Amino acid sequence: MSHAISLQPTLRRPALLVLALAALCALGVAVWAQVGGERGIAAVASTSDIQVSGVEVDVTAASGSEAREKAWVEAQRKAWETLDGPKLSDSQIEGLVSAIVIEREQLGPKRYIATLGVVFDRQRASRYLGSESEATRSAPMLLLPVTISAGTQMVYEQRNPWQRAWAEYQAGQSRIDYVRPTGSGGDSLLLTYGQTGRRSRTWWRNALDQFGAADVLVPIAHLRYTYPGGPVEGSFTARFGPDNEYLDGFDMTAASPAELPAMLERAVVRFDRIFELALADGKLRPDPTLNIGTPELSPALQRLLELGRAMRARDQAAVATSQPTDESGDAITAAPIRTPPPEGSVALYTVQVATPDAAAFDSAVSAVRGAPGVRSTGVRSTAIGGTSVMTVSYSGSISQLAEALRARGFKVSQGSNALAISR
Repeated sequence: MSHAISLQPTLRRPALLVLALAALCALGVAVWAQVGGERGIAAVASTSDIQVSGVEVDVTAASGSEAREKAWVEAQRKAWETLDGPKLSDSQIEGLVSAIVIEREQLGPKRYIATLGVVFDRQRASRYLGSESEATRSAPMLLLPVTISAGTQMVYEQRNPWQRAWAEYQAGQSRIDYVRPTGSGGDSLLLTYGQTGRRSRTWWRNALDQFGAADVLVPIAHLRYTYPGGPVEGSFTARFGPDNEYLDGFDMTAASPAELPAMLERAVVRFDRIFELALADGKLRPDPTLNIGTPELSPALQRLLELGRAMRARDQAAVATSQPTDESGDAITAAPIRTPPPEGSVALYTVQVATPDAAAFDSAVSAVRGAPGVRSTGVRSTAIGGTSVMTVSYSGSISQLAEALRARGFKVSQGSNALAISR
């Protein structure tokens, strides 16, 4: 028994050490999990080419591959008609196409059904469509796509369909200069739903500077799942700026969760139209209060400061020339006088107060202020659990102040021009 008892203390310490290390490791994993993991979605590269999306085709031919070829030709022709281009042959239109985007397709033995996107090269197509005047683009706008579902608000905390819809949107033709974060790393900690409710311009300026943006756009998707596998109802709201200003809103419904990505793609296009309309109406201007720079003094105040510096320099020069000198020419400096101030005069003293807790701090400040002869007090530093520092304006000498504080129950240690007190 004695042998077992003597080993118990030695066994307990390693066990506690292991537990502590395990807790630290768990904390490190938790912190890493907030910024790591699969959470970022990189935005697609934006181009200035002309893209026509949502072209539906349904073609039947001798084989599936032949049906697809005919469907692509038909999609190119329909897309060109959508742009109100002049009448061209199929081969001429094909020479203007730079890419075919397959949004959805079904390929059968003799049939091809698909929804396609057709991308026309702007340089080649501009000679037929005419030279469009350069449209005014917005300032760089930071994008915060917010998803609200089941009582939670999410931006970049994890990958979600709303973030993916904005990341895959081809914004090259838009008049809005979107700044789309990937959502990886520290983005999930900095860009949260709580940030949209902040009004501090300093907070916003720090966030915008990290992404090179001038202001912020907040497209909100409020998704309601009616029942498992059933329709998904979406309420969409467009907001703008550090004050979360309302721009517009609309509703959409997806027939099932499988149709949700398609609905969100259409919602992104509609949001872009809302933002472009707001830009045309002059609403999408960067908030001038976000331009936090070095404060500039008014010319009148600047002149007063310069006059004050000149007067101080002149007085210092006059004092230096009026100082008496000894035979060797060295200036005579006076030693400090530590005599008590005259009767009835007010002096400023430093008082160090032991403040183990907040109650002791409040009690000490009240007691010093109530001491006889104290005209005013000020707190220079507060250290709960340590020593706080006060300045006391007192009518009398420092010895008289020490006696007044002793009379109020303090233990006083006196220095040349300072006191240290404690209960």
